[in-house]
Amino acid sequence: MSEPERNYGQGTLGTEGTQTKSKRGLWTRIRYAFDNALGSKKRFVGFIFLSMIVLAVAMTAIQAILAAITWLNQTSGDHPTYFDTFWAAFSKILSLGGEDTWAERIVGVLYWAIAIAVTGTVIGFITSLIQRTMAQLSKGTSPVIETGHTLILGWSPRVFPILDELAVAQESKRQPVVVVFADKDRQTMDDEIRTHTDRLFGKKKAKLRVITRKGNPANPSEVSRANPGEASAIIVLDDTANDANILTTVLAVRANTGSHHPPIIAEIDDAHVAQTLRTATDGAVRSVRSHDIIARVTAQASRQPGLAAVVLDLLDFDGDELYFAQAGELVGKTYGDALLAFAGSSVIGIQHADGSSSLNPAPATIIAPSDRLTVIATDDSTVRVSIPTTPAVAPKRKAFKDSTAAKHLLVIGWSSMGRSVLTYLSEYLPKGSSIHIVARSKFVEPVELANLKFGNVAVSYAAISGDVDEVIAAAERRKYDEIIVLGYRNALSRSEADSQTLLTMMQMNHMFQDQSNSVQETRIVAEILDSTLLPLARVASADDLVVSDVLGALLISQLAENPEMSPVLEDLLDADGAAIHMRSVEHFATPGETVSFAQLVVAGRERGESVIGFRVAANARQTSSGVVLNPEKATEFDVAAGDSVIVIA
Repeated sequence: MSEPERNYGQGTLGTEGTQTKSKRGLWTRIRYAFDNALGSKKRFVGFIFLSMIVLAVAMTAIQAILAAITWLNQTSGDHPTYFDTFWAAFSKILSLGGEDTWAERIVGVLYWAIAIAVTGTVIGFITSLIQRTMAQLSKGTSPVIETGHTLILGWSPRVFPILDELAVAQESKRQPVVVVFADKDRQTMDDEIRTHTDRLFGKKKAKLRVITRKGNPANPSEVSRANPGEASAIIVLDDTANDANILTTVLAVRANTGSHHPPIIAEIDDAHVAQTLRTATDGAVRSVRSHDIIARVTAQASRQPGLAAVVLDLLDFDGDELYFAQAGELVGKTYGDALLAFAGSSVIGIQHADGSSSLNPAPATIIAPSDRLTVIATDDSTVRVSIPTTPAVAPKRKAFKDSTAAKHLLVIGWSSMGRSVLTYLSEYLPKGSSIHIVARSKFVEPVELANLKFGNVAVSYAAISGDVDEVIAAAERRKYDEIIVLGYRNALSRSEADSQTLLTMMQMNHMFQDQSNSVQETRIVAEILDSTLLPLARVASADDLVVSDVLGALLISQLAENPEMSPVLEDLLDADGAAIHMRSVEHFATPGETVSFAQLVVAGRERGESVIGFRVAANARQTSSGVVLNPEKATEFDVAAGDSVIVIA
């Protein structure tokens, strides 16, 4: 016996197992064709045109049939019936004409229905098309046609301070544009930028226009939409601390830029990767190692009060900045002569024709015709040679030696940054110095702090639960020279880590004022991860604040605006060569005297150092840690014990 037919999907199996097509009605086929037409503009237009032809043929036939029926073509004459009156009212509602016969009336209703159906379909299709287009545009996938723009590839918290700095740096441009291209929802990027960038959306709105686009920065075909080949500079960011992502993004950029390679500034952690990438690209890629820079500045700020404020002033685009100046009439003279040849600028080095830079060269160094001077100035327009007619004379001073007494530091909080900070800081600590670390066991595994060793410095560690009495006990342990507060960046989110830092700062200040304990008031250096919390941190009161996301962002912005400055900034911030130092004023002048800044410059020249400013200890709590950077050479101030002179040495 044959098996009965069984239904399998849209077909059937017959008694011999052969598949036969199921029958489909005309209306089903029309619906199917209409559905397909909606997916294509050309098909839709063809479908509507064909439908109109079919409807026109049908209406022609209907009109012929109605014309053959005599009674439907008779008029009511001067005596309209009830139905004639009804039709008059009905036709007004439908906005039809005043047809006299029922045949005309039937045809009018049919034409009205057809017009409504076709018009509604076309309007619905156009509306849907507009909605799809708007949805596609809102995704941020359209190509960028800007030229000369600054392109930021990737996303990290440093995007916001970078945009703020670029807004200031590009104020002189006619139509400055920054394109942010990241694998992030465009609306989210726009909202976060609007929330966090004060200079772009604050009371004093900047000219800078920010364009956001969504895409994968590591995909060459997607990166091409950001028009990297015509960008003035490209910044590559990544918040995963994964140098592999940076490398693939750089390669994606290089694949799109052809023979023209805009300067690329990439945030890379590994020094070997950074050097390899720079060598392989013939210097087109300049790396910024934010972790290393933050650690060095934190270490220097711990050792030298006010240094963090100096670094911030040099790196941001407000106030004093670094510029290159033509040597002009100083050609053939010495670097020592150049130190006093600018009334409103401070000379710190020489840039040579091959692009290399010499910071704080020997005073006897001769300036060549192809050399340019590296100066600190408020604006490039203020950099003018003005050789003084009466040379300044160094003030008289007594022999003075810096203290070599052992230093004792208390570190509250811990992260991978702590190891780097103390590694750099220990190089400057005198013999017999000590470091005591206290960290919450909830956020730091004891193994992370076991067997810590930093040179010959004695290191001890205590785990605490976070109770204020434990912090008091740690602070009472001995008289500390510095207290360093570090965020728990490896265990908490940025905002949570900063909250813990702010709480610790408030606890310490309360301890200093509380007479019931023996905690002595001590200088506090604190690390803040998120620059938006800076106003709160200042209220919590730390003597020096190191703002992590700002430091990296400032250096990136400087290199994006002036790639030629790269050797200078690298020399200032790396471990070798020249660096910024705070020297006791007693090396330069005698406390109680009044001296001019020019006299300090002369005294510094005699020591082989380039003087760029001074710090008044009495003003440390008022503004910028008491730092005065690049004053006029004629500026005078009263020397007091505890003041410092800022030098490149």
